[in-house]
Amino acid sequence: MTADLSAATSVVELAESVVQTGAKTLGSLPGGADANQVLAYDLAHAAAAVATAHSLLEYGAKGELEARITNAFVADAVAELASKLFGREELWGVDSGALDGAKEFLQTYRSPEFLAELADAGPGPRHLDKDFEPVQDAFRDFTNEQIAPRAEHIHRENADLPEDLIAGLAEIGAFGLSIPEEYGGFGAGGESEYIGMVVATEEFSRGSLGAGGSLITRPEIMTRALLKGGTEEQKNEWLPKLATTEVMNAIAVTEPDFGSDVANLKVTATRDGDDWVINGVKTWCTMAARADVLLVLARTDPDRSKTHRGLSLFIVPKERGDGHGFDFEQEGGGKMSGRAIDTIGYRGMHSYEVSFEKWRVGAESLVGGEDGLGNGFYYQMAGFENGRLQTAARAVGVMQAAYEAAVTYANDRHVFGKPIADYQLTKAKLARMAVIIQAARQFSYTVATMMANGEGTLEAAMVKAYVCKAAEWVTREALQIHGGFGYAEEYPVSRYFVDARVLSIFEGADETLCLKVIARRLTADSAT
Repeated sequence: MTADLSAATSVVELAESVVQTGAKTLGSLPGGADANQVLAYDLAHAAAAVATAHSLLEYGAKGELEARITNAFVADAVAELASKLFGREELWGVDSGALDGAKEFLQTYRSPEFLAELADAGPGPRHLDKDFEPVQDAFRDFTNEQIAPRAEHIHRENADLPEDLIAGLAEIGAFGLSIPEEYGGFGAGGESEYIGMVVATEEFSRGSLGAGGSLITRPEIMTRALLKGGTEEQKNEWLPKLATTEVMNAIAVTEPDFGSDVANLKVTATRDGDDWVINGVKTWCTMAARADVLLVLARTDPDRSKTHRGLSLFIVPKERGDGHGFDFEQEGGGKMSGRAIDTIGYRGMHSYEVSFEKWRVGAESLVGGEDGLGNGFYYQMAGFENGRLQTAARAVGVMQAAYEAAVTYANDRHVFGKPIADYQLTKAKLARMAVIIQAARQFSYTVATMMANGEGTLEAAMVKAYVCKAAEWVTREALQIHGGFGYAEEYPVSRYFVDARVLSIFEGADETLCLKVIARRLTADSAT
């Protein structure tokens, strides 16, 4: 079958027009996204899938297999859009036959026969620039030799991360990918810096989400925050130490009553002479015990009506604590304690509820110095924006691991006289997995390029929303292919499944990301 990329382009354009109409309709409704959350949420996810399809068209032009993968994904994305539209056309403001022009395309590229053939062809090439191939190989080798063999033990025992694993990642430059060379890192700026981060994150996450890909997330967030607003003294003090892991950091933003509602945080930092005194409770602070410093977002202006404009960012040094909890006390009576939160997956670094009681830090801890007062929200968001892209790369790595495990098991497992990989249903599942993973990967590359050029804020939110939700389906089907053994703890696929579930929760909960970022931006753009 000859793939027709021009047809895919036309179908993507049709889907984009439906999304645009939906955005205009949402913008015209009283209360917008906040009052019409179901429409806003569906619109955001549909837009993310269609944007992923659009980005894949360039990949599809690189070869026959690439075109087939692209056609399959476009058909899948438009079918997803159609499922959201059916019965709600009036709500979206479109005609009931709005996607009729895509039916023939979907019939061709969603057919079981086409998918079965695609499964036999494999996942397709990544088309990384040749400069990144040796980088990818180095990270993959480290993952295979150092991360993957330890991943199951860390997960099953909820064990602490081995120090030699952290040291090994530092030796290959994993913690300095986004730190500029003048501060002791390997970041050269531009596209190579962002693509390198995506490639590294995917490879490490393929070995383990908790003990691999996510290890480099916290330094990445702190680095971006310091580059955005830190003083020159702060950059010189902390960035070289982050690059070598002389200092490991954790991020303390979320609070028990305020998850993604960052603007209304309650933890306070009050000036006392030349010091700041921090009081309150943070939660879901991953790696807080092992960390040498916490990046704490706190309210420095008591006028809560200022919301995000009253927040400032602090670098809070601390001792290293035990992996399952810690208590520290300062000479002046300040206290910091951490309670580990048990989780079903994403283990190794551990997440904590961290309490501050009159915890005192010096003036040098305020990111940006006096100029940073009231700007902490913006510095933190600079870190989180890149964190969304990195989380998408983490999801790709987990999906890739699940897919590889499913392919291996499907070829080894015989049922009714032949490998289950030979059955049409299994082929269709494996093909769809491969297509989704490649589309997610290519969109991550596209967004990385955009961010390197100072663009891509909306697209970073979209890639996070789409890819992380897709990871739940991919890992579920990989587990299902394993049958009963997938539900047992004898195979790593069960780890991939529970790890994937956290991806739509952290770095911006899926609902908040869709309603507060993507839907709002879509409606704003549709009004211009």
